[in-house]
Amino acid sequence: MTPEDIRARLAALQEDDLPVHGGRTLAYVYDAGLAEVDALAREAVAAFAGSNGLDPTAFPSLLAMENDLVAFARSLVDGPATMVGTLTSGGTESCLLAVQGARDSRPDVRDPSIVVPDTVHAAFHKAGHYFGVRVVVVPTGPDHRADPAAVAAAIDDSTVLVVASAPSYADGVVDPVPEIAAAAAARGVRCHVDACIGGWVLPYAARLGRPVTPWTFAVEGVTSISTDLHKYAYAPKGASLLLHRDPALRRPQYFAHAGWPGYTMLNATLQSTRSGGPTAGAWATVRAIGDDGYLRLAEQALCATDAIAAGIAALPGLSLVATPESTLVAATADADLDVFTVCDEMAARGWFVQPQLSYGDRAPSLHVAISAATDATAFLAALGSSVEAARAAGPVPVDAGVAELLRTLDPASLGDAELDLLLAAGGLAGDDGALGLPERMAPVNALLDVAPPALREAVLVAFLDRLARPVPEPVTGSFASGT
Repeated sequence: MTPEDIRARLAALQEDDLPVHGGRTLAYVYDAGLAEVDALAREAVAAFAGSNGLDPTAFPSLLAMENDLVAFARSLVDGPATMVGTLTSGGTESCLLAVQGARDSRPDVRDPSIVVPDTVHAAFHKAGHYFGVRVVVVPTGPDHRADPAAVAAAIDDSTVLVVASAPSYADGVVDPVPEIAAAAAARGVRCHVDACIGGWVLPYAARLGRPVTPWTFAVEGVTSISTDLHKYAYAPKGASLLLHRDPALRRPQYFAHAGWPGYTMLNATLQSTRSGGPTAGAWATVRAIGDDGYLRLAEQALCATDAIAAGIAALPGLSLVATPESTLVAATADADLDVFTVCDEMAARGWFVQPQLSYGDRAPSLHVAISAATDATAFLAALGSSVEAARAAGPVPVDAGVAELLRTLDPASLGDAELDLLLAAGGLAGDDGALGLPERMAPVNALLDVAPPALREAVLVAFLDRLARPVPEPVTGSFASGT
């Protein structure tokens, strides 16, 4: 392919993607609305894309930028002079490393566990799965915050880490970190605060005079914090920070191996080779925006959040899950209003709103992560008309017999043929077996919502597995002629 062919093909491929600018994609991406900063960050990513963070002595520029980012974050999280940090690829890797480091800090514990509220991010369940750590889940209270007494009661001699959220992703509220950290400290256990969402917003919210539950290193007992640069620091994707109160707490995170004929492997993260592009892009973004700039952006995002939350609360048929404490808003719908249809209607109006399926006795909800570039007035106008259209359409029907069948299926017993049938029945595959998302997702989400979580997982894994298979291309050129 010629360079022109490649550029044209890339542009064509990107046409089906959600937009990353404009403030209308309310999950996955975060938009500051600063085109000049975005362009500068892309230049930085390109300039350092070939650099390798594997060896900081070979690429000292990357180490300097990483240390600079950690130093900037220190003031946001009330970090002591001893605070250290590591740049990771994202919030999930930061959370994984927090669990791995806690596990490896306690080699005396043979069956390590972590204690988490049921609203904790799924990354901690992933960490438990990867690292052989039991995840002890504690139910949250009616306010959707972790229950400190229940957390304290769940800590035992196997516990290596306790986790709190600032805020929780699903509900947008901050856990009572002081009480949870105190309970962990009383048992000599590490306490991690997952501030991947709030770490670059809550400090500025406090400076703006808003009430913020204490969550930083100013809280005794907090030993580590994760905060994402590619969320509300508005950096290009692939950048998060895992911060530790002191170097001794970080040390078990490192992996070193010299027992082979090659170079001594020494890693601070789950990755070995790491492109320098995300590091440079994050550094350029943070330096371009600066502390005062982030204060303005936080104020914009928080004011938009206030307006959107108030607008949702005033809409007949919708109710806030909780009063938002950061920039996340979740809402449930009354029985005569289908929340999944509302999400579809918003998509038809150019807004991506994330559906959240039911959990236990919790109803399904719509979820938005609001950026500085989000226009609250335009959002609420679209939401109002979407609610009207969804109410007119009525709830998505799910056959009672189908729902009962889904509840009785054992995911472990399903083979490829059965999974293919389920994908077709759910609208994720056509009669010819071709996979893809339908134009309207409400019927798919309604079926998934009545399925037990384990079956949801099995069906969606099967869908992803089948999507991620290359389509053979026709053989052309010299290879086809045998030369």
